[in-house]
Amino acid sequence: MFSHVMLGANDIEQSRAFYDAILNVLGHKPGVFDDKGRCFYPSDNGVFALTKPINGEVATHGNGMTIGFVASTPALVDAWHAAGLAAGGETCEEPPGVRSNGARKLYLAYLRDPSGNKICATHYMSVA
Repeated sequence: MFSHVMLGANDIEQSRAFYDAILNVLGHKPGVFDDKGRCFYPSDNGVFALTKPINGEVATHGNGMTIGFVASTPALVDAWHAAGLAAGGETCEEPPGVRSNGARKLYLAYLRDPSGNKICATHYMSVA
């Protein structure tokens, strides 16, 4: 459904270090910069990117917005969360664990990145 997700960041190098750490846990390569100073993480399913706001204003997080990254196991969700904390992220919401959404069960962890954006890692659990 989405071609890309781009987040505003006030300190691209700090944000790149954070996202390199958490996305590496999920099997993604380090971000690469283009000639405009934006950082890109291409994948088979789309692109995640970081940029300073084009209008020159301070980057701010979206209230009510969350960007989720898929993880293949609960252990990877936990490792993602730990890597994010070690790289300057802050935990938010409940601790990593199982959440139910009707008949669907998810294993989730939430963080705020260095610019305050809310992100999560999600593992879709089998329904027994």
